[in-house]
Parts: sequence; structure tokens; C-alpha cells
Amino acid sequence: MNKINLGTNFCKKKFSSPLISVSGIVVDLKENIKLSKIKGVGGITTKSISVLPRTGHPLPIICSYNGGFINAVGLKNPGIEQAAKEISFFKKKVKKPLIASIFAGQLSEFPILAAKIAKAKPDFIELNLSCPNVDDEFGKPFATDPLLSAMAVLEVKKIVKNIPLIAKLTPNTPFLQQVAFEVEKAGADAISAINTVGPGLLINFKTRKPILSNRVGGLSGPAIKPIALRCINEIYRTVKIPIIGMGGVCNAKDALEMIMAGATLVGIGSAIYGQGYQVFDRIALEMRTICQKEKIRTIKQIRGII
Repeated sequence: MNKINLGTNFCKKKFSSPLISVSGIVVDLKENIKLSKIKGVGGITTKSISVLPRTGHPLPIICSYNGGFINAVGLKNPGIEQAAKEISFFKKKVKKPLIASIFAGQLSEFPILAAKIAKAKPDFIELNLSCPNVDDEFGKPFATDPLLSAMAVLEVKKIVKNIPLIAKLTPNTPFLQQVAFEVEKAGADAISAINTVGPGLLINFKTRKPILSNRVGGLSGPAIKPIALRCINEIYRTVKIPIIGMGGVCNAKDALEMIMAGATLVGIGSAIYGQGYQVFDRIALEMRTICQKEKIRTIKQIRGII
């Protein structure tokens, strides 16, 4: 019973499970080490790291609604110096793959970030090209523009050659397939999709004001899953590099649908808020049960099947 092996190869790296944490949910170093001990967790993604420390937006920064969550954390992080130390410490303590997410407000910052973070030796570097809740600070995300996205990948590839590079893309563009094509052409080793949808707005009816301090924020959770599946499948049909699929995954069926759309790894984010770290074990167990019932021998068998 439940003997299906969920082990997955991604960019020549072995993952014991296709389920990974996404950036920005579990941000504390000690908590990420704790999370890595969960059997169903295949890998960990850090918070997005910028050159200088960021305090993020003032509270409130997240709110639940009947379709999921809206958030505008504002990319809060300690900056590259502290983040590099944390990554080095994590790698000494944990054997599971670590994806270091980096974020830049301008193109010239990416090489600085890549050089510093690469020295900490994460297993992957993820270029967060797509956060939708800091438009007022940095303008439109890189991932809305195919040329800018490709240039960001090229700049980082000049610095980092042996660490696989993942480009994180946004659903908030009509040029998604073109962006995917261009980042692959520029040298990206993989793509992660999608980042949050939006920005969106929620209103406090009693105060007649926006709920979030930033007014608007990115949407996550079950409501965005259909968008995520469409985006992942469009990317899968455009590129040959592997995909990390994410967006509204709450159960095993959701995870398997991500794989059917074309994902190799599946990111879990908002579900951690409601179900805790054990959500990974529950989904992994359910995946094995469903696969056995459906006579699916390996998850590779259903990847991109639609």
C-alpha cells in the first residue's frame, strides 16, 4: 500500500518529494530548519533577498478572505549580508535542497546579489522577477517584460555558472509565454510559476478603508489555482526547462493537477497558514493513495499529460 516513489529529479538534483515550500511564507531560519525535518518536504525556498535590508510594509500586511489570502509584506528581509550567513548555516544543518530567492529593484543589483549569495552555496538561485505589491517603489515587475526578464537572467548567469538558475514569473502579463521563451533562451535552468495574482484590494466595510496598509496586495490561495494551472501549462508548452508549479495548492489533487499541467516540483505556500507544516506529509500521503488507486506508477507518467 502507498509504495509509489515520489522522488523527483529537478535540474539534476534529487528531491525526496516533489513538494517544496515557496518564498515568503516561512521566513525565519530556525523555522525553515524545523520545516525541513518534515518528511513530505522535498526542498526549502528562502524569503526573497535584496541587497539592503528591508523593513517591508507596516501592519496589517495579510488578510484572509473566502477565496484565499491577500498580502503586501513588501519583501521584508535582512539584506544580503545576513541572508548569506543564514544560507550557509542552513546548508551545514540540512541536506535537503535549498532555493535562495533574490529580488532587485534595478538590473544592476542582480549581479551583486548573485555573487554574494552564490558564495553561500545554495542548491539553486531563484530570480524573483514578479512581486506585484511593490509597484509603487520599483515600477512594474521585470517579469511583465520579456526583454527585461531575459536581461536579468543574462546578468546573473555571467556571475553564477554552476548553480542552477530559476526564473520566477508572474501571471500578471499578456506576454507570459514570450517571457518564458526569453528567459530560457537567456540561460535560465528552470522556471517557477506563478507568483501572486493582482494586485487586488479588500475593504473594511466599517471603517470604509482598505484593509491592508499598502492598500493593495497579491492574491494567493485556492481562488488562483485555475490561473496557475493555465499559466503552468502555457509555459510547459513553450519551453523545455523544468517548472516549479505553485498557486492555490491545498491538497493532493491540487498537487497532481500541477504536475498534469507540466510542473516537476510543486510549491506549497498559503496552505501552511491553515494546515501547518504537516500539510506536506498529508499531501504526500494522499498523492501516494491517489496514484495507487489510479494505477499511476510514477508522477513522471502524468507530467504535462493534458
